[in-house]
Amino acid sequence: MLFLDGAPRYLFFTGKGGVGKTSLACATAVRLAGAGRRVLLVSTDPASNVGQVFGQTIGNRVTRLAAVEGLSALEIDPQAAAQAYRDRIVGPVRGVLPDDVVRGIEEQLSGACTTEIAAFDEFTGLLTDAKLTEGFDHVIFDTAPTGHTIRLLQLPGAWSGFLDANPDGASCLGPLAGLEKQREQYRAAVSALADPERTRLVLVARAQSSTLREVARTHHELAAIGLTRQFLVINGVLPAVDGDEDSLAAAVRRRERAALDAVPDVLRGLPTDLVPLMPFNLVGLPALRALLGDIDATGGAAPEPESQRPSLPTLAGLIDELAADGHGLVMLMGKGGVGKTTLAATVATELAARGFPVHLTTSDPAAHLAETLEGSLENLTVSRIDPHAETERYRQHVLDTKGKDLDAQGRALLEEDLRSPCTEEIAVFQAFSRIIREAGRKFVVMDTAPTGHTLLLLDATGAYHKEIARHMDKSGVAHFTTPMMQLQDPAQTKVLLVTLAETTPVLEAANLQADLRRAGIEPWAWIINNSLAATPTTSPILRRRAQQEWPQIEAVREHHARRIALVPMQADEPVGIELLRALAEGVAVR
Repeated sequence: MLFLDGAPRYLFFTGKGGVGKTSLACATAVRLAGAGRRVLLVSTDPASNVGQVFGQTIGNRVTRLAAVEGLSALEIDPQAAAQAYRDRIVGPVRGVLPDDVVRGIEEQLSGACTTEIAAFDEFTGLLTDAKLTEGFDHVIFDTAPTGHTIRLLQLPGAWSGFLDANPDGASCLGPLAGLEKQREQYRAAVSALADPERTRLVLVARAQSSTLREVARTHHELAAIGLTRQFLVINGVLPAVDGDEDSLAAAVRRRERAALDAVPDVLRGLPTDLVPLMPFNLVGLPALRALLGDIDATGGAAPEPESQRPSLPTLAGLIDELAADGHGLVMLMGKGGVGKTTLAATVATELAARGFPVHLTTSDPAAHLAETLEGSLENLTVSRIDPHAETERYRQHVLDTKGKDLDAQGRALLEEDLRSPCTEEIAVFQAFSRIIREAGRKFVVMDTAPTGHTLLLLDATGAYHKEIARHMDKSGVAHFTTPMMQLQDPAQTKVLLVTLAETTPVLEAANLQADLRRAGIEPWAWIINNSLAATPTTSPILRRRAQQEWPQIEAVREHHARRIALVPMQADEPVGIELLRALAEGVAVR
């Protein structure tokens, strides 16, 4: 493995949820400890299963792992860190500032950016305080801060004054005054991250075009701030086998090969390793050693007999319920890479095929579905919002209004804030809002919707809800509906959460559901996409993988979802009316 050659003191694994960062970090720790090195494994994953992997309780303290000589671990709880961070900032102003201002600050501090900053605050000590790690040769982190967070921490610590001057700014990040005392420590931590002699960043991806594009963006973002020494690991590649091959396995292999052939140019120059898909869960030392090829990876549990599998609801069943309303807004939400765009097109196609007028709108940059569907059904219209153009328009508007009287430091803070993920969500949702009103007379199916945190930011700051309310009050209109009110009304809006039958994507979807509930929006259904458990595959490795989906499927069914649909993995990319409709019916096209 190239990423292990001459491993420096610090290794960071970064990548989107579900690509296998934790498994690779654990396997790396075992490999280095097996070579006689003293290793500290640090997890900042909110769903950390490091303890489960090693069969030992760990928690927020350095704990020696009995199963591996020379290996210790530490689990940082990012949610607890974020809460402590919020308390540190909000506590002094509670009862001093008006309640609505305090609520606005709390909401600004509730997003993912704040959680990441707080987690970074926790582990910067491990990068800068020699006493904390003096007994270890290597410190391995299973997550890395984004370039956005690092840039933010490099800015002047003037967020408190900036917030006072901009009390109604829709900030994703909130004030950083609570971290001002640690600023010198951050400078030392960023210096350590940028030093290739001390630190190696490992970008983790899957052999999927969308994931590789995401990794390319991460590479650009980190390289732009000096973190140039990066390695690429493409995890979970389906291995070639002799015999026992079926059409689904062959199709998966073709898709992976095509994705690898089309790797973005910026990644081609990186040292790259391919790690094969394992036929078993990566729990226990034998599994971890197999992941990096230290032992034979054959074997694994036998596939579950077909007769023991429960019946699986299909997407068509959910669409039957949606169709009963005759019109309304249908929003598909979920983390990147789970297939929201494809499923939005499936829902829209199926509703249009039943005779309903449907407007499908997406902000996905890959508009091939829109091109395929356009004109295919007379009841279906398709529009695509350009996220880049909408974000730039929004950024310029904010700079021209909020930023016009700021000094250079304040403008730098505002410009950095406008690079946050929430900015794109706000800008795109403003464009979506123009389309939402159509849902009173037809179906509007919306792909790539904003998170509950972003919606609450918009509502708390008056970016649209309060502004519309004030406008309507002045005009004498007694009854009106703002976009936020429409989203909170289950009779008008149905939110479908999309996930995969894997631990991290399910946790991320559950967190998104909690986020939406804080905004007064109750998700209507969950869709588990790209499921092997819903296919008739005969490939031994895929059947074993299918068996391992069941605990996550049951967790969604029993603990998270009021309604559920399972969508099978397809042999061919589901583009076009016929394949999309087969997807809705739960047919695994082979």
